[in-house]
Amino acid sequence: MTKTWAVLRDRNARLYLTGVLVSGFGTSALWLVSGVWVKDLTGSDGLAALCMLAMWAPTLAGPLLGSLADRVRRKPLLIGANLLLAALLPVLLTARVPVVLTVLLVYGAVGVVHDAAESALVAGAVAPSLLGDFNGLRMAITEGMKVIAPLAGAGLYALRGGPAVALLDALTFALAAAVYAGLRVRQERPPTREERPGPSPRTPFTEGARHLWAHPVLRPLILAGGATMFCAGVNGALLYAVIDALGRSPAYAGVLYAVQGAGSVAVGLLSGPALRRLGGRRFAGYGIALTAVAAGLRALPSEPSALAGSAAIGVGLPCVLIAALTAVQRETPDALLGRTAATAHTLVFAPNALGLAAGAALVELVDQRPLSAVLGVVWLATAVPLLQRPASAERIASRSPSDANPA
Repeated sequence: MTKTWAVLRDRNARLYLTGVLVSGFGTSALWLVSGVWVKDLTGSDGLAALCMLAMWAPTLAGPLLGSLADRVRRKPLLIGANLLLAALLPVLLTARVPVVLTVLLVYGAVGVVHDAAESALVAGAVAPSLLGDFNGLRMAITEGMKVIAPLAGAGLYALRGGPAVALLDALTFALAAAVYAGLRVRQERPPTREERPGPSPRTPFTEGARHLWAHPVLRPLILAGGATMFCAGVNGALLYAVIDALGRSPAYAGVLYAVQGAGSVAVGLLSGPALRRLGGRRFAGYGIALTAVAAGLRALPSEPSALAGSAAIGVGLPCVLIAALTAVQRETPDALLGRTAATAHTLVFAPNALGLAAGAALVELVDQRPLSAVLGVVWLATAVPLLQRPASAERIASRSPSDANPA
């Protein structure tokens, strides 16, 4: 845990994590409340579901949106993205459904740019040897907010309605902008102001995808991440069938989500040492294998098995995400880091939506238990290639990551 404390002692890392904590709280609260709000306004389940789609749809344009982080200075871009959302969210006070959906679509697009700028800026502002620990702590904070913030948002919504939650989210983004303004961007040369990244405006946004595909370390991690998240989507669609098999009410989903979130927080705290010990490939592979075991546990009609499966998913699922993001930051030249990070995000997370759709269709046709068993086999097959090769190259990269990332 020594490196974890080193992250917390690093000024830039503390500021980044504080920004993630503050803005993540508001985002997680709005994530739940937006659907409930639209449902109350219209009575339509379909329109309520569109809220989530509106927030996630811009991820598909990640390579294009992320290239913005390679064409302008990233610190002002990060601050500007937070200020834009802080100014935009009060528009939701109109409480009109088309306005809500439009704001959420812009929210998602700005979020893609924000994440690309943050990922690229972190690689130059946080010591390279601390990136794995930083990304683990970031995951722990994000997952912790997913447990706490929706409950707080639901309580505020019950008391004051949707506009109050929108204003709370706007406030969190304004505070995050103030936090990010305190960052000190490191450069190889003395200037204190961050320099504009290097690519020409004519550099295609697809260059990030080419880099990921050609890189022997990044390609298997990104492919495994996408396959894992597709299976995670299928698994998520089976949740209420699992609950039905236990004889529980749908509200029991909150218990399973809380247990899963606790597992994700735990692995986030331990991921830095695990990455150094195992290397990115094996860390990701073991995590995916654990999710395979979790799927098998969910095939058993037992409440302890369901709880253990949720905890195992919480521990195993983030491993490939942390390993992939850390590898992208270490193995990508600074000039391509924004678009590459955004492309990686698209390739890893977009399959989750496809998995949700596939799972929703399958669960109506096939019993949940054989589906969970098959899902476990697919997850295990995804893990095998990552566990077949030694991770020595990645260990070398983790010991001298400055050679991999010239930022």
